[in-house]
Formats: sequence, structure tokens, C-alpha cells
Amino acid sequence: MNTPSHDGGFLPWQVTAARAWLADRERYAHAWLIHGLRGVGQIEFALAGAAALLCETPTDGLACGACQACGWVVAGNHPDLRRIRPEATALAEGWGADAEPSAEGKKKQPSREIRVEQVRGLLPWFNTATHRGGWRVAVLYPAEALNVISANTLLKILEEPPEHTIFLLAGQAPDRLLPTLVSRCRRFPLPVPDAGAARAWLESQGVEPADAWLSACGGAPLRALERARAGGPACPAWLESFLALCEGRGTAGDLADALADEEIADWVDGFQRLLVDLALRAGGGPSRYFPAQAARIEPLAARLDARRLAEAAHWLARQRRLSGHALNPRFLADHAVALLLKACAPAPIGA
Repeated sequence: MNTPSHDGGFLPWQVTAARAWLADRERYAHAWLIHGLRGVGQIEFALAGAAALLCETPTDGLACGACQACGWVVAGNHPDLRRIRPEATALAEGWGADAEPSAEGKKKQPSREIRVEQVRGLLPWFNTATHRGGWRVAVLYPAEALNVISANTLLKILEEPPEHTIFLLAGQAPDRLLPTLVSRCRRFPLPVPDAGAARAWLESQGVEPADAWLSACGGAPLRALERARAGGPACPAWLESFLALCEGRGTAGDLADALADEEIADWVDGFQRLLVDLALRAGGGPSRYFPAQAARIEPLAARLDARRLAEAAHWLARQRRLSGHALNPRFLADHAVALLLKACAPAPIGA
């Protein structure tokens, strides 16, 4: 007798939406783009959805967790499931081998892109019969890792989709994908979960103070858990250093050194959140992301120049799109520090 799964592998705040999404499988779209803020669980949703589609005895539409198919999914060897993700992602998940040495004898860095060979490698799979006549599911993530060539190759497949095959693409930003590729998918946006549900889940994972981590991560619980487990405070040390620099303590060079050691996407994201808090405080509203730093943000908000703040915000938005392709992290860090200090300097007289 099968033991019903309590959530089918979905996160607690996803279960209700997942049941509705999986309810009518006879009219199911052949390709879905599951997207939302980083850390709300797009990849987890797509993988749990794949398990549900492949489950032989689903419970309330979700994977039972007890049948042979569910066992294969957990073991990573279901014949009708393919996970397409960058080599770096697979290694971070604990799958795959060490990087192969290059011609010069040095180990190659694992790719952060979904390569065209990975997409083309699906073609023979489409020509095989599905297990027991069921679905075949390909999960691709993060969708933004598709380069131009691999995205176009996938587009050609989706123009004439193979029978009994469903594609689940999980990502953060549909605007960073080929518009023609997005048009071939049905979009499924995942909202930021209710703060109470997210807090309860984080506390069940041993994260304290959960509210501070949720605020710093924009309400995204998986991102909050990731950062909390990495150690350090909810407000990153480099952001504290920036606030100190605005107060006349520390040096721009030391801050740039600290930023150069961080992932560009992480510090860009952190500064974007700080600028939002500055704009909110300047307008008389409360801090959204760093409430514990409100007393230090307040005087900066009172003196900043709105035009300079907007210029810095636009620059950060551009860097966010290009963060995976920066050639010189230290140069970028130096420029960021100079620009952000200027944005937080007192407004010119007469402005």
C-alpha cells in the first residue's frame, strides 16, 4: 500500500498552486516557463512537478513518493526524466565528475552555461518509447543559462514538440531569454510566499532571526536559508563597510577589495536593495530590506540627491544583466564604490 506524500516534494507555500497546476493533465501545455524572484523555489517546483508527472500513483495530483517511478526520480535514474543544467550547477548539486584538464594541463572551469550539445543530446531520447506509455519530462534550469545557440536549438525543438514530452524551464527573468523562446512556453509565475509561511519554514530549518534574513533577501526563503547557512550577518559585512565609509570611516580601496572577492550578482543585488531603502526613507517610508540599519540609513536618505541615486540604480540594473560576463571584477568594484559614494554624498547646493 502506498504511503501518501504530504507535499509531493513541493515547498510548503507551493502545494496549493501545484495541485491546481497539475489538475488537468489531458490539456497540459508541452512547455512551461516557471519563473520568479531568486530563492522562491522555481527549480524545486519544476523538479517536484516532473516527479508528479512521472509518478505512477499520484496523490491529489502530487508524487506519492512510494512507487517505483518516484524511487527512480530520487535516485536520479528515471528513464523518462532529463535534467539539463550547467556543469557548474550539476557539480554544486553533487552530480558529475571533476573538471577535465585542458590541453595546457590545467583543469577547465566548469561551464556556467547550458551548452548546445546538452540540448542536442535530447534528440535521440525523443525517439525512444516512454516508460509504460507515460510522460517524458525535460527540466532545464536556470533558463538564463541558455546561450544564444542553445536557446535557438531549444526553440526549434519547441516549434515541433516531440509527442508525450513536457519541457519545464525554471528561471528568474523571462526578459533575459529569447522572446521567441518565451512565446513557445506557457508562463507560470511563482510569487514571493506569505511572510508568515516563509518565516515558519525558515525557523523549522533552524534559521534565526528569520525575519532579518527574510527582509535582507526580499522575502525569498530559499535565498535566506542559503545565506544564513553560509555564515555571517543578514546585512553583509561589505554593505556595513559601505555604510561606515559614508560615515567617514574606512577606505574605498578596502571596500573594493571586499567586493572583488564576492560574486558580482550578490553585491549588485545587495546595493540595489540598499538604494530601495534609501529611496523609501527619503520619502518618509520604513526600510524594507535592512530595517536593523535604519538609524544609519536615515541620515544618508536625508541628504542624498535623487538624480544621482537614479543614475546609480540604472547602472546597477545594467550590471545585474551582465554580471556573468564581467572580465575584471576589481575594476567593476572600484567603479561601483565611486558611483555609490557619489550617489550617497550630500546633494549639491541649489539642486
